[in-house]
Amino acid sequence: MSLLQIESFAAGRWVKPGDGARPIENAVTGAPMAMAGNDALDVEAMLAHARAVGGPALRALTFHDRARMLKALAQALDARKQVLYDLSYATGATLADHKIDVDGGIGTLFVYASKGRREMPDAQVYIDGEVEQLSRRGTFLGRHICTPLQGAAVHINAFNFPVWGMLEKLAPTLLAGMPAIVKPATATCYVTEAAVRIMLEAEILPEGALQLVTGGLGDMLDCLDCQDVVGFTGSAATALKLRSAPHILRNSIRFVAEQDSLNASILGPDAAPGTPEFDLFVKEVHREMTTKAGQKCTAIRRILAPQAHVEAVIDAIGVRLAATVIGDPKAETTRMGALVSGAQKRDVLEKAAILEQEAERVYGDPEAFEVTGADAATGAFLPPMLFHCVDPDGASRIHDTEAFGPVSTVMGYRDLDHAIALVNRGQGSLVTSLITRDGAVARQVALGAGAYHGRIYINNRDSMGESTGHGSPLPHMVHGGPGRAGGGEELGGVRGVMHYMQRTAVQGSPDILTAIGGEWVPGAAEIAGPAHPFTRTYHELAIGETIHTGPRTVTLEDIEHFAAFTGDTFYAHMDDAAARRNPFFPGRVAHGYLLLSFAAGLFVEPNEGPVLANTGLDGLRFLKPVEAGDAIKVRLVVQKKTPRNEAYGEVRWQVTLTNQEGEAVAEYQLLTMNAFARA
Repeated sequence: MSLLQIESFAAGRWVKPGDGARPIENAVTGAPMAMAGNDALDVEAMLAHARAVGGPALRALTFHDRARMLKALAQALDARKQVLYDLSYATGATLADHKIDVDGGIGTLFVYASKGRREMPDAQVYIDGEVEQLSRRGTFLGRHICTPLQGAAVHINAFNFPVWGMLEKLAPTLLAGMPAIVKPATATCYVTEAAVRIMLEAEILPEGALQLVTGGLGDMLDCLDCQDVVGFTGSAATALKLRSAPHILRNSIRFVAEQDSLNASILGPDAAPGTPEFDLFVKEVHREMTTKAGQKCTAIRRILAPQAHVEAVIDAIGVRLAATVIGDPKAETTRMGALVSGAQKRDVLEKAAILEQEAERVYGDPEAFEVTGADAATGAFLPPMLFHCVDPDGASRIHDTEAFGPVSTVMGYRDLDHAIALVNRGQGSLVTSLITRDGAVARQVALGAGAYHGRIYINNRDSMGESTGHGSPLPHMVHGGPGRAGGGEELGGVRGVMHYMQRTAVQGSPDILTAIGGEWVPGAAEIAGPAHPFTRTYHELAIGETIHTGPRTVTLEDIEHFAAFTGDTFYAHMDDAAARRNPFFPGRVAHGYLLLSFAAGLFVEPNEGPVLANTGLDGLRFLKPVEAGDAIKVRLVVQKKTPRNEAYGEVRWQVTLTNQEGEAVAEYQLLTMNAFARA
């Protein structure tokens, strides 16, 4: 049987393996199945192609354009994911494992597509934070903006998630407007190559937006500059070697690392045997030990239980492990497949031997275990191995050695402070979980352990029906951690996009900031439209288009009628003496919501038109009391526009209410949905 030739995609063309290619083994059989690698790849040409072709094409698009592109990529992959499932069996993974990898990656694309449309502008500049007033009269202002870096993102991914690992970096990178060069781990690069082919064949991406290296990067990292980014997932040792290279340090090249870590799970003191929380804890530990054969950067490596419950925990986990069928990942009965390679199996055994110096192996014998439908001697199979450390305070290797496979260690704790001290001994992890129903316990762990962990997953009987699990990073939440975990952050919604953009402080007049950000800044020029803005379609409205209404006098009768009609008879509106005793009021004052209602009555055009709905308001502030006899008027300005679908978009209006002295009494942003075309 001929070996698969796993190609790279470099500077717009597919390149076959060449000098430096090495064989890839089937994890289940141990037999060579593919060749990958090419020492002759022109890495400088690849970088030039990304910078000169891919980058400009992506930056010419808006965030919404790129978000639509991500959605289309997700749909293309989803339509052909069976191809990826079929290939993934050779990695030793089961169908359930494939779904975590393939479906999880596709889901990440969908989430970033949605967040790009909902949380980012239909523009090329992302505004970060509010305007800062840098002068007394407001003629000189400051604001932070984010724009795409003008280099290439080099993504170095681990072997365990050949699809998700690529897509969780690629989604925020492309949304930011930056091209990517993807380098998967060679052991599973054939799955990544298939996914890249699906995306490229869909003809969705601009040329140069995505390239692939199956094999080594050569000296590519030595060719990077300050506009490039390295995103790395893998071992702490490899990360240290790469990020400390003189060229990386000298040029301050961004290096975002997600490394291995000694993740832990704590059984809360309230979660005694017989409670739903105890059963949930055991289920979570078992799942993290066996999913992907324990080859997950988020897997539970240290299991912490109250000293009184340690024996019960070991027994319960052992029962579940004993029922776990190990074997051919294609078989429906198999619950745990093989490790990715013989080399990985040997590494896990070496690390397990280190752990055995400080802990007793209480379950799993690598010399005697049953494999169904495959040959344990040739495939990269191992049984789940559970250790028990009697003295976690006196031990050190259980807190610094990760066996990247189905291996975990149980240890007891005296009290919650002791548990927190033990989980923090790992010197930084991606995730620590806590199973408890006690809010005080959860708070103590969050405060005591938060500084050492990128994510704290807390679960109990109330949330377990919908929870996603200890080991599941979600695109909405930060994935990363301090110290040993790499000190980086991936995902986290729009936070992940910012790794591929430069935050820049811009300073200037209101008109200048409006021109740069595409969002009206108070003090900038106001535009008089040809008609009432509520009669104009979404596309006809201009940023800065403004109307000023006439005044309306607020009477005592208005205040009393509003109070009686709404039931809001708060003393500041009804009792003059009580209101005067309040340091905020000169006497009886108008209700804030009365002022909002009067404001709407002043600026609304009542006839049917392009305004479809009022969907809410943001940033409401009441700035100065309004008394009976005061006259209010309104300034309504088109502040920002964001398309929402093919028929309408959101218009954000800046609304300012002033009194007869020209003093601002209230302000807010009104949100409406406006049609693109007249009915």
